[in-house]
Amino acid sequence: MIPDYLQRVSDRIGAYAANDEPLAAAGNKVALVLAGNAPFYPLYVIALAGSDGMPWLLMTLLAFPIFLMVPAIARRHPLAGRIVLSLAGTIHTVSCTWVLGEKSGTELFLIPCIALASLLFGVGERIWMLLLAAPPFAAWLLLHGNFGAPPYLYRDDAYAALLSMNAISVGTLSIFLGIVFSGLYAVPARPAPRA
Repeated sequence: MIPDYLQRVSDRIGAYAANDEPLAAAGNKVALVLAGNAPFYPLYVIALAGSDGMPWLLMTLLAFPIFLMVPAIARRHPLAGRIVLSLAGTIHTVSCTWVLGEKSGTELFLIPCIALASLLFGVGERIWMLLLAAPPFAAWLLLHGNFGAPPYLYRDDAYAALLSMNAISVGTLSIFLGIVFSGLYAVPARPAPRA
């Protein structure tokens, strides 16, 4: 049984994420999960690689307020909310890759960025889908191997730990995207046949 205060918090978050447009509502859920995870990401890095990368590591928090604002934007203009979410994910991935270095594996988050851009837009919005799936592809093609040295270089064993963490996170995020967006296509249960 969920305590009353947790239920109230959950209800408020659900109300904030709600949107009459199903794709915007799904995007809002994704945005709030990303916002909820953002403050913990520097702590994960510190736990695995140490705190020597501070204060640069705090730059991984820059997308937090943008992810948090997506449902408010989508409330006024659902398409704009979905566009902001897609662009914010790509820009956040590129900036974190620069801060932590390519060896950290943060560049792998471009994969769910492409998936998110593909899922956020419906059949009549394929131009938006293509336009917003292009930046993560372009980021990989143009920036991979060209980021240069990050502001702080971690030890090789720390990079190995960060790569594992980020690879697992990319897989988990991809599964989460599937769960959220598959709910849009749920088929109602058939009534049981009468005896």
